[in-house]
Amino acid sequence: MPPKRNPLNLNPLQLKTLTLLQALAQSDAHVVQRGADGSVAIAGIPAPHGDHFHLGDAVVASKDATGLSNQAAWTALERKGLIVSHFPQGAMLTPTGMSYDTGLADAILHRHTGH
Repeated sequence: MPPKRNPLNLNPLQLKTLTLLQALAQSDAHVVQRGADGSVAIAGIPAPHGDHFHLGDAVVASKDATGLSNQAAWTALERKGLIVSHFPQGAMLTPTGMSYDTGLADAILHRHTGH
């Protein structure tokens, strides 16, 4: 039997927020520290303006990023052991938070696939 999708029952806002925090943790511009345990501290959370913003090599629609400025979403992710919140400045993604499969990266992180 395959593993259950979304075993922590994150709601759509929490899933999108975690997806974006994971993407930030892949960007050297936002990583403050990498822990030996696989945790990643990030800072410089972008404040979306207009209808989109750039995150590394991806474009993100602002409507998919509302959780980055929603303290309740961060609190829920922290309660579930996925991050240690330093809202709104940054967060420490736990190893569980880094490896959690949200299933949304391809849906909300739009990358150019041309030549």
